[in-house]
Amino acid sequence: MTGEAICALDDLDDPGARGFTLGSGKARRDIFLVRRDVAVFAYVNCCPHANQRLDARPGRFLTMDETQIICGGHAALFRIEDGFCTSGPCAGQHLEAIAVEVVDGVVRVAPDNR
Repeated sequence: MTGEAICALDDLDDPGARGFTLGSGKARRDIFLVRRDVAVFAYVNCCPHANQRLDARPGRFLTMDETQIICGGHAALFRIEDGFCTSGPCAGQHLEAIAVEVVDGVVRVAPDNR
């Protein structure tokens, strides 16, 4: 059984990142996806330092060279593959990961996240 569809894999730039909202009301979660080749990583759109959105500039989640995730509010840097903060005020902390899977070219929330 697969989870909720988020988007087509081809809707994500490679490399690239894009924000999405899942659910509504109290179940609402703002997330973002990062694509690198065929791998897709997903995180809650919230900096662990100040509990604010990472994309202070809407839709901008990656550094200019697209090798790291950046917090637009504090310039904290996170590894794409595991959300670990390598520098900034939250160094050593992690972004909250969301398990996703690609099934038949569609990025879906993994069943264990529903």
